Amino acid sequence: MFNKILLYASSAIGIFAVIIIMLGATVTFFRFLKLEILRMAKKSSVMNERELLRHAFGTYLLLGLEFLIAADIIRTIVDFSFKDLGILAGIVLIRTIISVFLNRELK
Repeated sequence: MFNKILLYASSAIGIFAVIIIMLGATVTFFRFLKLEILRMAKKSSVMNERELLRHAFGTYLLLGLEFLIAADIIRTIVDFSFKDLGILAGIVLIRTIISVFLNRELK
């Protein structure tokens, strides 16, 4: 019973992570379109605003990745096998590397 609850929680966290990433992509897309329309109308540069936009999108991505890692950890704890543990280690490693580079890019 407890395992089933944890599996549902893991799935919910994973769905939440995807929603965060999709929300970030949608918000960023519309803000980018607005910036481009303003740039074309004024014929001016909006480089500073683009950097802020990249920073905001990177924040959404990092938050989503952290939730995905949490969901994978819960799923592996509930349905433990050494094969799953190896897969989890690979996923966490890849996502951690992505997170490190995104954090570096944001700074």
